[in-house]
Amino acid sequence: MRNYAMKNIRNVALVGSSNAGKTSLIEQMLFNAKMTTRVGKINDGNTALDFDADEIERKMSLMTSIAYLDWKDYRINLADSPGYSDFVGDQIAVAQAVETVMIVTNAAAGFEVGLEKSIDLLEGTRASKAVIVNKMDLENADYFKVLDILKENSGISCAPILIPIGKESTFKGVVDVVKGKAFMDGKYSDIPAEAKDDFENAKAILMESVAETDEDLLNIYLENMELSNEDLQKGLQKALVEGLIIPAFCCSATTNVGVEALIEAIIEYLPSPESKKNVKIMKDEKEANLICTPDGEVYAYAFKSLVDPNMGEIAYVRVFSGTIKSGLDIYVPEKDSKDKVSSMYYFIGKNRSDANELRAGEIGGLVKLKIAKGLNTIVSQGSKISHPLVKLPTPVYWQAIRAVNQNDEDKIGQALAKLLSEDPTINSNINTETHENVIAGIGEQQVTLIQKRLRSRYKVEADLKSPRIPYKETITGKSDHKYRHKKQSGGKGQYGEVYFRISPLERGEGFKFVNSIVGGTIPSNFIPAIEKGLNETMEKGIIAGYNVVDICVDVYFGSYHDVDSSEMAFKLATAMCLKEGFRLAKPILLEPIYIVDIIIPNEYLGDVMGDISTRRGKIQGMEQIGKKQILKATMPLAEMFGYFPNLKSLTQGRGLFEQKFSHYEKLPEELAKGIIEAYQSPEE
Repeated sequence: MRNYAMKNIRNVALVGSSNAGKTSLIEQMLFNAKMTTRVGKINDGNTALDFDADEIERKMSLMTSIAYLDWKDYRINLADSPGYSDFVGDQIAVAQAVETVMIVTNAAAGFEVGLEKSIDLLEGTRASKAVIVNKMDLENADYFKVLDILKENSGISCAPILIPIGKESTFKGVVDVVKGKAFMDGKYSDIPAEAKDDFENAKAILMESVAETDEDLLNIYLENMELSNEDLQKGLQKALVEGLIIPAFCCSATTNVGVEALIEAIIEYLPSPESKKNVKIMKDEKEANLICTPDGEVYAYAFKSLVDPNMGEIAYVRVFSGTIKSGLDIYVPEKDSKDKVSSMYYFIGKNRSDANELRAGEIGGLVKLKIAKGLNTIVSQGSKISHPLVKLPTPVYWQAIRAVNQNDEDKIGQALAKLLSEDPTINSNINTETHENVIAGIGEQQVTLIQKRLRSRYKVEADLKSPRIPYKETITGKSDHKYRHKKQSGGKGQYGEVYFRISPLERGEGFKFVNSIVGGTIPSNFIPAIEKGLNETMEKGIIAGYNVVDICVDVYFGSYHDVDSSEMAFKLATAMCLKEGFRLAKPILLEPIYIVDIIIPNEYLGDVMGDISTRRGKIQGMEQIGKKQILKATMPLAEMFGYFPNLKSLTQGRGLFEQKFSHYEKLPEELAKGIIEAYQSPEE
């Protein structure tokens, strides 16, 4: 298979709402380019890109798929990313691998939640942006209204490149505003009378937008009140490379109107790897630039990992610089580990063709890498460069997971690791305090999909439940207590006596052990056993089974027996003395409090603030950014486990939040009472 020069490659990712028609559009593009022999349909479950069994069942994309098409002397690499909000991490990752992110919107749907989130999440990415208004054949489809809605709701001001001829059921072609030509029935022609007014208006908008990006062009425009076609096209291409203009296109994937014109426009106007070959990298932990060429230093980025039942692990990679060949020894800086390239392929969904090498500008798949996963850099061994750190959304939904069958406990860890490598926005960790394996992700659909794939791929049945809250136990008063452990049952007995002064410490100070023994009332060789007994007892908890913190225990007196005293005897005496003394020192439970930044449209402010109050949250402040509010609040972790679905409901899916741990504070007595009683009186 031929290799293309960097200037003849276009790398494009399609993002946007889950019903915008991204997959269907790529299907039609592939068919038009004769890369496939039929147009796959979502409802029929036979598309090239949604090939996973779960995607076919749910009739929606759940992970990024890649494809390519050859058109004239050009290669267009396409990435289809899921639009559902739980899987937005794929959109962020794939935006690292392309020159252009094309935001696909439904011409009849208005400002959808998925569209809004795509725009927000992709702010600041290296890729240029474009808009495709799809489904122009639908009732109430309105291209120019969509552009107005985008500007009104997100501040995106689009420059129209392809505009519609006809409307709704009469949508029959497009006008290329730069060329000044109509495209209908597979060929260019003169603009029909019905579209001339729209063309003149669109051209005026486009010329003004392009002129504003370049001082020389602006002077020409102000002098002549227009730009020549040559100046317009060159100015547009330069502005797109620099990300100064967001072009807008239109089509209908289902009727195949405007799709070929879109392919032509991608080639004509969108940036190539050659035009954006100066890329930002990290070198020796500092930001630097790299000029990318096929003969240069090897630098590639794995933007997606997946496990194929037949091929094993696949890493979709974008090669920015250099050339990757089979057998190449590579280095993965994020893992500080070496790896080796085996086989490589070009992919159209699950279908593949051999690639002898992957050169700068290309996208393909590397099979059976042992180290490199999604969001990892691939460089030559000895290289000091890496991809800049990608910021992903923080988890907002948590579930504890465990194998139903005890025999599967060993299998579930390995299976989870493979599944989680496919989506970097979801992770699992063993909570050392509650001893639960907790999955943290972006949403309920994402987490339940992991549960389903454990069953379907690895035959592991798993339960999900809300995680235990890692409360902590402490005291608010003081106590002075003693305990003598004495046991005699024939043979050597057990004897140890300790006197403790127990007092509270400031929040966050942990544990302080004081040895005030004088005169040898407890021999020094037993003091370590006392401290160890204290630590073990505090770790297990006393009143509710949670770690004890922020206390000082002063051992100031005791007694021992020359024969019967031992380390075990003093540990047992210590445990009982601490438990009884702790209960006398006004014990309380502490709960974890998190700082929460909640981002919502203005119209939901009152409802969200009210909900925060019902969740024992406290508003710390608010900040207006555009048409959105950022509410800063503190909220107990116990209230946050169920917060994500509630915020979605309150804001029609438009609310976001991020959280980080702040501190521990006293759990209200009425809540603490129930937790303590449940622990001390377990159900039979």
